[in-house]
Amino acid sequence: MRLRFGYVAHPLMLWNATPSKTMTFSRWNQLDPEQRLEDLNRITRTNLEHTIRALHHNIAQEIELYRFSSSLVPLATHQEVDWDYITPFQDLYLTIGDLVKEHGLRTSFHPNQFTLFTSDKAHVSGNAVHDMNYHYAVLEAMGLEKQAAINLHVGGAYGNKSAAIDRFHANLKQLSKPVKQQMTLENDDKTYTATETLEICEREGIAMMFDYHHYWANRDSEESLEELLPRIFQTWQNHPWPPKVHISSPKSEQQFRSHADYVDVEFAKPFLKQLKAIDQDVDVMIEAKQKDKAALQFVEDVAAIRGVKRIGGASIIW
Repeated sequence: MRLRFGYVAHPLMLWNATPSKTMTFSRWNQLDPEQRLEDLNRITRTNLEHTIRALHHNIAQEIELYRFSSSLVPLATHQEVDWDYITPFQDLYLTIGDLVKEHGLRTSFHPNQFTLFTSDKAHVSGNAVHDMNYHYAVLEAMGLEKQAAINLHVGGAYGNKSAAIDRFHANLKQLSKPVKQQMTLENDDKTYTATETLEICEREGIAMMFDYHHYWANRDSEESLEELLPRIFQTWQNHPWPPKVHISSPKSEQQFRSHADYVDVEFAKPFLKQLKAIDQDVDVMIEAKQKDKAALQFVEDVAAIRGVKRIGGASIIW
């Protein structure tokens, strides 16, 4: 079994490297048209340049998984802000895509919690489509639209989970086929369990991004990893990559849903052992506050387990 590990967006081992600099709409509204465009261009260019820095860092550290920041382009999906965030930066987008493809990296996006298809309000699902199209347009500019996932949660229940799921399936029809093909769904920590999310994925033909921490925070009493994981991994059968999962650990017993700075290897061990029992290669996104530091520390901790061999900066064989 081979496991590769990665992290989310901002490499903390680099100085001043956030790819998520932004501008509020209220700030944009205070500026004249020329200054608005100048600031939008400056911030976007900085975010893309910082993404390139992160990719070079990942290549040097042999970290093969990376999640792009969804905030690369400020105000990209705001209905009152209409600007060309592709053409002026084509060279940077292509540089990002070339680095990813040349070094065999696996990348993804994870839109925020407001991108959902379960609402009974038409404008909410319309905004979700708009947001998914933004992410896909950026991937297209990078030349990664066929290989990078755009990962979502199912959404809210609104007091009637069955009706919300029906709306999800209905509203999802608004997505174009190319965008939907890059979509994955993740079980969340409060509303949709792993089983419920899996059933939606199986019906829609969408790969499921299993989150181990969320599984324990929001678990049906009858759910078991032994039964769930083979079905979850089956949803990835038509993808070129191995299944991908998320791992984090609780900040504390009182703040169980919050992510800790690092991942507790003891918390993750039952999951890793179940993967070993299945003998399934998996890519693992580390969702911890210490980002790349946490990912590399977790690899070091896992490599200390008897029988595990570290074969790269952020990959092991067990």
